[in-house]
Amino acid sequence: MDLRIKTTDGVKETRVRAVQADIDRMVGLGAAGAIATITEDGATVTLTSGVADRDSKTKIPTAPQQRVRAGSITKTFTSVVLLQLVSEGKVSLDEPVETYLPGLLRGDGIDGHAITVRQLMRHQSGLPDFAANPEVNEYLAGVEKRTATPAEEVAIALRRPADFAPGSRYAYSNTNYIVVGMLIERVTGKPFGDELQRRVITPLGLQDTYLPATGELDIRGPHPEGYATIAGTVTDVSRVEPSVPWAAGSIVSTGVDLNRFYAAVVAGQVVKARELEQMLAGVPTGPDPGLTYGLGIGSTTLPCGAEYIGHTGGIYGFFTISGVTRDKRAVTLTFTKETTEKPDVSGMLSHALCPQPT
Repeated sequence: MDLRIKTTDGVKETRVRAVQADIDRMVGLGAAGAIATITEDGATVTLTSGVADRDSKTKIPTAPQQRVRAGSITKTFTSVVLLQLVSEGKVSLDEPVETYLPGLLRGDGIDGHAITVRQLMRHQSGLPDFAANPEVNEYLAGVEKRTATPAEEVAIALRRPADFAPGSRYAYSNTNYIVVGMLIERVTGKPFGDELQRRVITPLGLQDTYLPATGELDIRGPHPEGYATIAGTVTDVSRVEPSVPWAAGSIVSTGVDLNRFYAAVVAGQVVKARELEQMLAGVPTGPDPGLTYGLGIGSTTLPCGAEYIGHTGGIYGFFTISGVTRDKRAVTLTFTKETTEKPDVSGMLSHALCPQPT
């Protein structure tokens, strides 16, 4: 058989080879380890490169599935919960935040009456990013045994003036999704984590996905260690305080679960058709042509013409890219230390998601 159309458990061998070369290259550029999970034609393959632990030199296994911190990929999960509330008539995307969280957003150029729920979710609110403040650091919070509340984090953001008038442009801000998490709790009367579990994680059977509790510093189950360079020293930063990123970035998951999640989102299995259409209707994010951001999810057209729909997530020790195409190919890539060169994200997504010769 021609090697171009061979498969490995249903995933074409040429795709497997290209993705393996990509993650090997990332390890060569400084990542401690890399994991790639590819789904094609209903089959899933996991590839690894590098080490799970720099001290022991233990290789990353392909089984069992390795859990990683998904960072801002959490925002898509948070968006799904909110959009379910929209479909239930409990929240309106074009209603001011003030309606649901009265008095919360007050500051220099900031007024909850003027910011809509949709603007929060599209990063068009103008709210400053609380995570840009030096005192906000989930790794140091873990070391120092500090926790954070959503209200405290919003208060940190409100020390600064608005970045711009609501709706006038796009600028990514983690504060937006802290507020969305608070809104979910106010409307449902239940903890965000409980709603996430009930509405998304359990129905989709995401057995290795969870929102860590406040004070839960370690990653449950099998996982690679995450590393970062701190003061010139490569440091294990796997233990972080999850209450800091919370609804904006604290989820732990695996490649298999994330591929299943994004496939279900795009297939309309967790968000109804009307809300899904609004979720995917994005606004330009800036200088990158074709890159748009909707409601907790981004999209771009790859050089081959395939549309990638998904999200990236960066948190101490872990950088993850996850998403799908409309014809049901999916990929999740995770790297466990920063590299010496900026990753070629478009190239890696192309190798993982573009149609292969038949």
